[in-house]
Amino acid sequence: MNQNILHTNIQKYIIDQSNSSEEISNIVLKGSPFDNISIQELAQQIQSRRKIRDKLPTWYAKENIYYPPLLNLEQTSSELTALYKSNIVSGKSLIDLTGGFGIDDYFFAKKMENVIHCEINKELSDIAQHNFTALQQNNIKTYADNGLEVLNDFDYIDWIYVDPSRRHESKGKVFFLEDSIPNIPENLDFLFSKSDQILIKTSPLLDIRSGIRSLQYVKEIHVLAIKNEVKELLWILNKREHQNVKIITINIQKSKQQQFAFWLEDETKQQVKLSPPQQFLYEPNAAILKSGGFLSIAKILNLNKLHLHSHLYTSDTIIDFPGRCFEIKAIYPYQKKALTKIGIDKANITTRNFPESVATLRKKLKIKDGGDTFLFFTTDNKNNKVMLLCNKIN
Repeated sequence: MNQNILHTNIQKYIIDQSNSSEEISNIVLKGSPFDNISIQELAQQIQSRRKIRDKLPTWYAKENIYYPPLLNLEQTSSELTALYKSNIVSGKSLIDLTGGFGIDDYFFAKKMENVIHCEINKELSDIAQHNFTALQQNNIKTYADNGLEVLNDFDYIDWIYVDPSRRHESKGKVFFLEDSIPNIPENLDFLFSKSDQILIKTSPLLDIRSGIRSLQYVKEIHVLAIKNEVKELLWILNKREHQNVKIITINIQKSKQQQFAFWLEDETKQQVKLSPPQQFLYEPNAAILKSGGFLSIAKILNLNKLHLHSHLYTSDTIIDFPGRCFEIKAIYPYQKKALTKIGIDKANITTRNFPESVATLRKKLKIKDGGDTFLFFTTDNKNNKVMLLCNKIN
C-alpha cells in the first residue's frame, strides 16, 4: 500500500481521471505526473474507482479511499447485498474470517457493537483498515492473519461470517464447500465451539441440497438476486440440527423488492393443479428458479401450473407475483407454417420446457429481438408444444 496515493493532489488526479471517459491505455501512455508514484499504481486506482461506481456508491462518493486491484473488487459484495446481509445479524460481536475489501463488515458494523475483520493478505487488510477510518466506521478491528487462527483467541462470538474462497491453489475454481478455503465442513465443530450462529456466503452455482448435506446445521438459506440475477446464497447455521430448512428468496429491483419463502421439506409434498393457459401467465424470478420452489409457489399463491416441468403459472385473475406477469392474448400450436402466417417479425422470446433454443426459433420463424410483444414457447398440461402470445403487465 503506497501511502503517497493518499496525498491531496494525487487523490484529485485519480478522481478527475476516473470521472473522465479517457481510455486507461491512453492515460498509461502519458506516464505518471508524480515522482513518488508509478503510472501503473495510478492506473489501478483510476480503473478500480471506475469499476465500483454503481456497485459501491458510498466508497465512490467518499474522498481519500484506497482501492485494491480489480480482482478483489470483482469478488467483493455489492452495497445492496452487504446491506441485506447486515439485516440478518444482531448482537454485540461478529467476526469475518475472510474480510477482503471489507464491504460486508462496514455494513455489519452498523448493526453490531464490534466487528472483527480478518484478512490474510496484509496489503488488502491495510487497505480495508484505512478505508474504515476514512468512512468513520470505528468499531471494526482488523487482523492481517488467518481468520481461523484469530477466532481461536476468542472465547465466544455472537456471529461468525465467512465467504470461502472458491479458488483452490491446486484445483483452480471450485464449486464444492469441501474444496473452498477455508474448508467449512471440516471446521464446523471448531466454529460451533466459538459461536452458536454462523452466516456463510457462497456462489449461486452451489447446489442447495449438496450444501445442506455438507453443512448439516442449516436453518435458513437466502437466495439473493439483484435485478433478476442471483448473486449470492446465504446460509444461516444454528448449533442444533434442523429437520426442515426455510428457503427465503429475494429479488431486489430498482423500485421494489420481491420476496417469497417456503419450507424445503414441504416442496416435495405439494400437490398442484395443472391446467391449460388461462388469462394471465407468470414467470418466476431468478431467485425462485434457483431455490427449486416450483410446487410451493403454485400452492401458496393458488396458481395452476402449465406443466409439471414448465415452471410457468397461470390464473384467471391477476395477482402480485414475485416475477414477471403477462396477459395472454393468444395461444397457438407450435407449427411453423401456421406461426409464420401470424406476421410477427419482432418479439421477446422465452422458452420453458421446450426442445428448441431461442436462437433456433428466431432463425426458423424470422423473428427479431425486441418490441412490446412477448412469446413463450412451452409445453402445456397435455404435453402439446405451444406458443403463447403475451403482453407484459408492469
